[in-house]
Amino acid sequence: MTNIAGTIKSIRDIFRKDPGLSGDAQRIEQLGWMIFLKLFDDKDKEKEILNPKYKSPIPTKLQWRNWAENDEGITGDELINFVNNKLFPTLKNLTVSADDRLGITIRQIFDGTNNYMKSGTTFRQAINKLNEIDFNSSKEHHVFNVIYEEILQGLAAKKDTGEFYTPRAVTQFIVDMVNPKLGEKITDPACGTAGFLVCAIEHLKKQVKNIEDRKTLQETVTGSELKPLPFMLSVVNLITHDIEVPQIENGDSLSREYNSIKQKDRVDIIVANPPFGGVVGDGMETNFPLNYRTKESADLFLILFIQLLKDGGRAGIVLPDGSLTGDGVKQRVRQKLLEDCNVHTIVRLPQSVFAPYATVNTNLIFFEKGKPTKEIWYYEHTLPEGQKAYSKTKPIRLEEFEPIKQWWKNREESEVAWKVPIQTIIDRNYDLDIKNPNKKVEEVVYDRKAIILNLENSFKKSLELLTELSTTEK
Repeated sequence: MTNIAGTIKSIRDIFRKDPGLSGDAQRIEQLGWMIFLKLFDDKDKEKEILNPKYKSPIPTKLQWRNWAENDEGITGDELINFVNNKLFPTLKNLTVSADDRLGITIRQIFDGTNNYMKSGTTFRQAINKLNEIDFNSSKEHHVFNVIYEEILQGLAAKKDTGEFYTPRAVTQFIVDMVNPKLGEKITDPACGTAGFLVCAIEHLKKQVKNIEDRKTLQETVTGSELKPLPFMLSVVNLITHDIEVPQIENGDSLSREYNSIKQKDRVDIIVANPPFGGVVGDGMETNFPLNYRTKESADLFLILFIQLLKDGGRAGIVLPDGSLTGDGVKQRVRQKLLEDCNVHTIVRLPQSVFAPYATVNTNLIFFEKGKPTKEIWYYEHTLPEGQKAYSKTKPIRLEEFEPIKQWWKNREESEVAWKVPIQTIIDRNYDLDIKNPNKKVEEVVYDRKAIILNLENSFKKSLELLTELSTTEK
């Protein structure tokens, strides 16, 4: 088995030699579409063996095997010309029928993607390196996840791309608690690179018993992503997790007219980390009823989620503190949430969970649509003993959620858990930012005399040091 981590690292080193590529985001986009075409061709080969009538949506001449697979294949200017003047224009304008989801997805990916490489020789080196990976090997499949997370964390460190990535432990915990069942419709309307959807797919795979179940799984997981790079990565991510035709829309979920969402569009489960702190696109808020119009993306997504859920539908989402509090529209959005849904649990996370690219405090909100909230359980997730903050090298880990999982089934108040009746929340104008009342705070008794004495002593020491320094200077 090739060392995939090593292979990807070598490719990135090769990229650094190319004058056309600047910055990590471009390198990841370049690597992304190359992996996409190679992965797609590997999967095509598998399908051709299983079904001799299968025909790839990618034209024969543009299949990876026919221009990239041979290590002695086209290189230099010929390669650059082929990619820029044949490959990209053809795939961007792929002729596909309206029901050919895969063809449409390929077209959308290449419409939002670029070839940045200028040196055909460097390009050939990178291609040959990528050819060392066989995506059809099941062993490689697992390792690809690791690489994938490497790539994403590389992206996450960049300020403007942090929203693509939710820590794996958080997505896993949310999916575990929402506990999707095979046959339920699952969606993430702001899916980024599809971290939540992949967790849901892995969760559902354990319930698959036969071909029929597999078909159900393929058809019930959907998502939507606006930005071209995470959209492409989400498609790659789903294909590596054996979803043959990823049901990912390339578009803005908020552009949908709120009242156009009817019963047939509704879903059983939403797992999501909607973009927050962002301002929505021009005029997007006009798709929503007058009293919920706002420019704050997290609040509009929350309204959308409520509308998208079926009665009895369940959601587990990430929301910033800013969505739990505030007047006006914010208050009306929260009131709607509490009246239309049973918000049964709010897990309060420490500030640094999304470090280094987001420092706002976040919460995991779990609710079920169709019954009003009567009481909310809060649970304060604390940092591991001796750790001051999470970081890129010390992220939040799945084991840390174990105590919450134990508590979940058998809830009791404790130093980290407390229950709030709905009346208290109504009296607070639906403010949900409720601090832990059971936290033991060590009392600090201020002794004024002691403080003054300490200050005098430290001034005295400073003066002595200054005197000493000035005499040695002379």
